[in-house]
Amino acid sequence: MSRTIDLIRASKLPSNMMQFAAKGALSVPPDENIEILVYLAKHNKIFGDLARMTLAGWDEKASLAAASDPKTPREVLEYLVAPENLRPKLLPALLENPSVPDGQLAKVAISANPEAIAAMLQSPRARSSMGVLECLRSNPYLKPAEASTVAELLKADTTEAPVAPAADGETQVEEAVVAKAAEASEEAAAASDDEGDVPEEAISAYLAEHATEIASEQDKPFQPIGGIVDLLGSDYFPVSENREMAEMAGSEEKAAAESAGSAPAAAKSKAVAGANAPPAKRDNAVQKINRLDVKGRIQLAMKGNKEERSILVRDGTKVVALAVLDAPKISDGEVEKFALQKNVLEAVLRQIPLKRRFMKNYIVVRNLVSNPRTPLDLGLGLMKHLQMQDLKNISANKEVSETVRKLALKMYKQKLDSANKK
Repeated sequence: MSRTIDLIRASKLPSNMMQFAAKGALSVPPDENIEILVYLAKHNKIFGDLARMTLAGWDEKASLAAASDPKTPREVLEYLVAPENLRPKLLPALLENPSVPDGQLAKVAISANPEAIAAMLQSPRARSSMGVLECLRSNPYLKPAEASTVAELLKADTTEAPVAPAADGETQVEEAVVAKAAEASEEAAAASDDEGDVPEEAISAYLAEHATEIASEQDKPFQPIGGIVDLLGSDYFPVSENREMAEMAGSEEKAAAESAGSAPAAAKSKAVAGANAPPAKRDNAVQKINRLDVKGRIQLAMKGNKEERSILVRDGTKVVALAVLDAPKISDGEVEKFALQKNVLEAVLRQIPLKRRFMKNYIVVRNLVSNPRTPLDLGLGLMKHLQMQDLKNISANKEVSETVRKLALKMYKQKLDSANKK
């Protein structure tokens, strides 16, 4: 292992160098860079968010090379194939990489979107894996024709020679994943994301539906819940400039609040802040959003990419934040994260359960109940959908309200008693 990552693991690298590492800016080979980023993303509380952000936009060619190489460290492969991190274009390579355990692929199969399902059904390895096929069969997004294909593959698998047994740990993971999939998916899925352009009709319909609210807040600048420093993370800025940048962001927000009726003044303030911010991809996304009015941010929320949606869902203007949830391309993985965020408007958390597609995702429901910012009435109403282990975990979660903890404990005991009687 390289000396650089040894220093990082031992916390011996200077803070400014750690920041460079989290931005992928160290002068090391691409495979080493991605290994460092994954380590920071998984183990470093200070620079982890920045490293995850860097990985999300990491060079596709380098990412593909790591995904397809059996010699890539297992920790890197596990990060790349995790449903919350998975990039669609890397999936075919990860499916055929023998160093990626079947158990990890089974986890992907549970919540795979239509594009991922198609990729898995084209993969020789996935088509021959009983565990992956079982999870695919439980996937709520599986179309009738695909369900027939999976059923045929499973039937053929049982009549042919048995597959060599996996390692004990991997078998246990796969069995647990299959069991959880069977419990979590009770209905078939509805609509799904398309890769094509977002229809203008969808945007026009949203703008028309919220025309009054948009007109009243048209000149309201972008002000993320928690502030700009909280959005980017204080570790995003050079260590020596943390305080200066925080003060600058605070001054910008104050100026924007005082001049809510003056769009030119607000625009000028944001331009000054943008000029002083260090050049980086994430900051550019924020600067882009800062230049837009409410209507422009709504259009970006519905047509933009994953990174832009993750920023706009925290917009303090409700009509903008809610537009993110109406984006045709939004993924279940994104909504799972939104449901657990504490720095979004209450209206966002209330809107998520109103979308039938999101409510079919067990993780979304669980995250909403676990989120201390979720309104009490909403959390209590969703709790009846939780499994025993999650009820037990929430009953011990000190972040949620005492009322939620007590009800979770009561429901856990009731389910436990019911299970013991069977």
